[in-house]
Amino acid sequence: MYAHVKDIKLLLLDVDGVLTDGRIIYDSNRIESKFFNVKDGHGIKMVQRAGIEVGIISGRESMVVANRAQELGITCVYQKALDKLTPYLRILAEKGLEDSQVAFMGDDIIDVPVMRRVAFAAAPADALDYVLPYAHFVARNRGGWGAVREVCDLILKGQGKWEEITAKYFA
Repeated sequence: MYAHVKDIKLLLLDVDGVLTDGRIIYDSNRIESKFFNVKDGHGIKMVQRAGIEVGIISGRESMVVANRAQELGITCVYQKALDKLTPYLRILAEKGLEDSQVAFMGDDIIDVPVMRRVAFAAAPADALDYVLPYAHFVARNRGGWGAVREVCDLILKGQGKWEEITAKYFA
């Protein structure tokens, strides 16, 4: 497992069903809400502190996602990506990265083309069954309920950065 994450420099994430539980809530004024897990957010901040960039590729477009990305310091954000391979390839070119340096977490069929390319593909526990064969790792937690945190922790441990990044918490 850890061999897949050794050279990861970029962690890409889907949003609905990965960073959230997949629900989209509209109030009577058509104001959209999503639920994000603070544990996932802290995991993202820890991998960023370890020098790993985090990005988002989402099939939908949402101001809520833009706000959450900004809050977490995620600047690599592609929304309304119905073909996720196109922004993925653009990201590789822009950042000078190779597939072997990228991890991606997805949960639905739209994510499979990227999952098939990256060095480390992950899925939340509640990903669709036909996505799971493309995942190197399936989290114990569901999307929006700590699945991303599991991946962040795994990457930190696999790169030998866990002790350094978490030392201040256990001192």
